[in-house]
Amino acid sequence: MTSQQRFALVDCNNFYVSCERLFRPDLLNKPIVVLSNNDGCVVARSAEVKALGVKMAVPVHQIKELIEQHDIHLFSSNYTLYADLSSRVMSLLTEFAPRQEIYSIDESFLDLTGVCDQNPLAYGERIRWTIGHHSGIPVCVGMAPTKTLAKLANYAAKRWRQTGGVVDLACPDRRERLMKRVPVKKIWGIGSRLSAKLNQLGVITAWDLACLPQEILRAQFSVVVARTVMELNGTSCLPLEEASAAKQQIICSRSFKQRLTTFDELAQALTQYASRASEKLRGQNSVAGSVTVSIRTGIFNPDEVQYNQAISLTLPSATQDTRVIIKAVKRLLRKIYKPGYRYQHAGIALGKIRQVNEGLQSDLFIMPGQVESSTQQTLMKSIDEINRRFPNKVSVSSSGIKPKWSYQPENLSKRYTTHWGELVQVTCL
Repeated sequence: MTSQQRFALVDCNNFYVSCERLFRPDLLNKPIVVLSNNDGCVVARSAEVKALGVKMAVPVHQIKELIEQHDIHLFSSNYTLYADLSSRVMSLLTEFAPRQEIYSIDESFLDLTGVCDQNPLAYGERIRWTIGHHSGIPVCVGMAPTKTLAKLANYAAKRWRQTGGVVDLACPDRRERLMKRVPVKKIWGIGSRLSAKLNQLGVITAWDLACLPQEILRAQFSVVVARTVMELNGTSCLPLEEASAAKQQIICSRSFKQRLTTFDELAQALTQYASRASEKLRGQNSVAGSVTVSIRTGIFNPDEVQYNQAISLTLPSATQDTRVIIKAVKRLLRKIYKPGYRYQHAGIALGKIRQVNEGLQSDLFIMPGQVESSTQQTLMKSIDEINRRFPNKVSVSSSGIKPKWSYQPENLSKRYTTHWGELVQVTCL
């Protein structure tokens, strides 16, 4: 007998908040907010903070009164801690399925086809208990015949406590009952703009979308929406992607805690961003054919003079060399920089990305697959290896030493799992 296809989506609950609470049990059930890189905006909220109406990405200065009134605990983003705990969760999940797709830092799809046909809910509970017991991170599990339905099942597992954190949507009747209660904007891949268009057509719930006639789908929507409808009706269109696809664009940008006013300050910041983006590029064995630089002033002060500009450049030949990319970034910055403004944000983007070994010849004197010389590649590889072992020990001199724009987080927790000097200390009385 052929087993019914079954995907599971395992999603960590309030992941960044859960990571912070793991080594601070005194913060259980206390309101917590995790802030962005420069402590400027909210990037994660505990359930207690969500109940206060705090939205994602809101500037922290706009909720100052709430923070004081409700004694909200603030944390700077600790990506070293989050990445390590994520790795532990994903490693544990490999024990439960023959195939796995790591979808994000806190989500993973599993192929459970033929694995738990007898009692899928019990198997989901076993996954949930194991991850919580061995990593300390709470998760919810959603199971269904398609990835889109597994996402919907996970939403239900988080939304309604009576589910116990595990939902299986193998039964068509149960799928229908759930979809009639879920707004269409909650469906995976349906954004706010698309949901607004669907609402105008009378498509309010996920069930309305699942029942949308094919002629309307073909006439007014893309093939992506058509696939989503098929997935909602139990036909799998999205296979498990075990290998992560190489990024087609790499972006590195930041907002500054204090405004920058000079060309040199912006150049230092963009140099560091270019270095980081180049490292990511080499990490996926790719080269970039274009560079984009953007700068802007603040957007929240209506009394301040605004300036927002971006510019792109196609490189003579695709590269992954940090020095070549930095040179292009500075050249672009000179074209768009204007004195007299107080800049709050800057960023770079690498585009036209392809694999190093793709035979695309962009220069008459450069053979396919030989974009960089062996000396350049060896130098960049050595720098990357040093920085992996000793973070940020080797950098380009033009990025500056303790520059003005560099922000030191004020609420950073310890690297409890990756740094010998910051391990948890236990005292026996």
